[in-house]
Parts: sequence; structure tokens; C-alpha cells
Amino acid sequence: MTTPRFDKGNGLLPAIAQDYKTGEVLMMAYINEEAWRQTLATGKAHYWSRSRNKIWLKGESSGHVQLVKEILIDCDADTVLYKVEQLGGAACHTGYRSCFHRLVRGEELTVVGERVFDPAEVYRK
Repeated sequence: MTTPRFDKGNGLLPAIAQDYKTGEVLMMAYINEEAWRQTLATGKAHYWSRSRNKIWLKGESSGHVQLVKEILIDCDADTVLYKVEQLGGAACHTGYRSCFHRLVRGEELTVVGERVFDPAEVYRK
């Protein structure tokens, strides 16, 4: 099996999560080789957290896990697309279905998504 070219991104590559039924883009994160292997082994999306400097299973804190239905690799083998079933209704840690819930209108950002959950309740930090 051909694997992504982790050498091209200094060990980290972009991974886009897309709803497998609707095509909605849910989020973009980074993966390293270990996150890639864990995703393949479990069928659940794993990513590399640059802020925490560790691998994380999407939904490990919130319960909003991403079940991977298909994986596509781009022509340069340096970006992956996970087509996922988003459990719990939200991919964004701020409570929205998609991390891409703000629309640029001129100099303004307008929220165009609905909040699915309250992060203060889910993460209780």
C-alpha cells in the first residue's frame, strides 16, 4: 500500500475531515505516521496535536468520534482526506458541526453555523 509522504511535511501532513454523506468539510488537522497507522488500525480518526505535542483520537474528550469510511490521498501524496461519519453531531471543539462555521463578508466574520453543544459543559475545564 502506498502511504502518504510524511517526509514532504517534516513529519506532519494536513488531513481534511469531510462528511461522507453530505460532502461538508468538517475540519482540518495534522497527522504524523503514528496517527496514520492508528487511524488505519482502528477505523477512527487520529490526529497529531501540535499544541499538546501528542496523538489524539478525535472525540476522546467530547465523545464526538469520527468513523472513517474512506481515505483519499492527493496526487502529491502530501495531504489526506478522511470521509467520516461524525458521531455526536459536531467536529469543532467550539461546539459547531464544522470548524468552518464563519463566513467572511468584507471585513466581517459572520457565524453561519449553529452550535451543537456547549464546550464548557462537554469539556468541563
